[in-house]
Amino acid sequence: MPHASSIGAFGLSRRLALITGASSGIGAAMARVYASHGYDLALTARRVDRLHHLADDIRLRHGIESLVIPADLAQREAPAEILAQVEANGRVVDALVNNAGYGVPGTYGGTGWDEQQAFLQVLLVAVCELTHKTLPGMLERRFGRIVNVASLAGLIPGSPGATLYGATKGFLVRFSQSLHLETQGTGVHVSALCPGFTYSEFHDVNGARARVTEATPTWLWLGADEVAAAGYEAAEANRPICVTGAPNKAIAALAKIIPDEWSMALIATHGGRIRGP
Repeated sequence: MPHASSIGAFGLSRRLALITGASSGIGAAMARVYASHGYDLALTARRVDRLHHLADDIRLRHGIESLVIPADLAQREAPAEILAQVEANGRVVDALVNNAGYGVPGTYGGTGWDEQQAFLQVLLVAVCELTHKTLPGMLERRFGRIVNVASLAGLIPGSPGATLYGATKGFLVRFSQSLHLETQGTGVHVSALCPGFTYSEFHDVNGARARVTEATPTWLWLGADEVAAAGYEAAEANRPICVTGAPNKAIAALAKIIPDEWSMALIATHGGRIRGP
């Protein structure tokens, strides 16, 4: 892993937010939100040029220092190395935003295990490791914020294609709920952020942009900045689950009362239009 760029000494009096997948979309938006509330940042993703551009922009807008840590969370050693870089700069993690994620297009049997294993490493194992290693310090200092970026997909029945996506997001929801209960009264807040369709690069990466845009109405979409602001507010209020947008709240509520076989039939039809053959 390349060395992290220095954060500078003057930021030592401020709290630090570590944000994964910070190079674009919700991750970059979360970085801007935390910076606007006076946090220094530790930004990590694979695209170092994007991270430096974001860090420069945030410094100009908010006078906030950023520690840039290039890393690929698909590598098992990445979480430990990221935290080692934070520690080497004399900092501790006061807020953790587990945002890094993507989708693996295709069916489970039609994709390679290496792809699925890397996916689980990024969206599940790295999340658990970073949380496990930063939580004790938060509890000791009696302050902490953990935002696990899940998805509306984690609150509804599974859909065809991108098979592990909804499953891992459902895990993040339950994981966050358990941590939320375990940390009551400690000063540590844990929240699962569950956005629906969000304007970002997510669907560009998996090649589904055109199909998704054609198959979904514009009123189902939110901007990344709006999603990030809702996630920050939910964590501050210590709400265990934050579903963004009224339509998504309605879908999540309906999913609790409609029989699964009905929901699965609807998802199978709509999911097919989005993902294609």
